[in-house]
Amino acid sequence: MILGRVIGTVVSTRKDDELEGLKFLVVKACDFDGKPTGAAVVAADSVGAGIGEVVLYASGSSARQTHLTKDRPVDATIMAIVDVVEVDGESRYVKDA
Repeated sequence: MILGRVIGTVVSTRKDDELEGLKFLVVKACDFDGKPTGAAVVAADSVGAGIGEVVLYASGSSARQTHLTKDRPVDATIMAIVDVVEVDGESRYVKDA
């Protein structure tokens, strides 16, 4: 899984039938402090994440392992909304702090 921050949304009124009902968010990889570090990806949201939230997402075949994305043509899926990131006993990111 990859730590990322939700930075935007993607709206598509016309899409493959297998993608119907999915919400798409733009996620940018981030460090333990929630600061952007990497490339942005479009991910299917399986947990109800919102703009600005730090999330865990998976890509590749792992992205198709959630109940919502099983056997669907997605390459990235948000699987968790992060509350706290603690490294070596230090809280590096705390949601809403």
